[in-house]
Amino acid sequence: MSKTINMKTFINIVIAIVASVSMVSCFNNNKPNYQYFPNMYAPVGYEAYGDYEIFPNQQEAMTPPEHTVPRGFTPYEYENSTAGLVLAKAELMNPYPVTEENLTVGNQLFTIYCAVCHGIKGDGKGILVTREKFLGIPSYADPGRVIVMGGIYHVETYGLNAMGSYASQTNEKERWQIAMHVMDLKAALKGEPGILETSKAGATADSTEVGMTPAGANKASELEPK
Repeated sequence: MSKTINMKTFINIVIAIVASVSMVSCFNNNKPNYQYFPNMYAPVGYEAYGDYEIFPNQQEAMTPPEHTVPRGFTPYEYENSTAGLVLAKAELMNPYPVTEENLTVGNQLFTIYCAVCHGIKGDGKGILVTREKFLGIPSYADPGRVIVMGGIYHVETYGLNAMGSYASQTNEKERWQIAMHVMDLKAALKGEPGILETSKAGATADSTEVGMTPAGANKASELEPK
């Protein structure tokens, strides 16, 4: 009788062990064995440019709706042409105030993206020029050059001649900060007061060259993030 009980106990233990091993072997920490409403846990992921019946024309990568822009993108209305550049020089104004902070950031960005060709001082003697990789880059102070903030921003956005666009490397505000620094470099090369000093003095004679009218300066102060 005792042997029978022991045998039954042994069999029950073996069955419990086998069942436990069977269940444990199926565990997957990354994917539960049982899910209620699995679509709530595992969303459908579509391949970019894939072909799926759920989308119009079965194309996953659809054209954005008309009159929409990417998040964080500011539309730029001046066209990429000589006429667009001339118009930007005449009309486009800096929407941000000239401050020590903006000039400092502009200096840093200029050093990263521009100085390699234009030189740290803006004299056209960057390292690529001194090594004769590029030739003929003029100084910001060269006579006859019309360098204003609107034109600088336009060229940064689209590029000009051998210079490519920097719109993918810098955002709108960063391009304006670089433009401020370029105007500072131009003033230093010509022995003139910097744009911070000019803006603080409230001079109107140089307002077009700086790229901000007195009214524009007030508006820019409102736009500047607090």
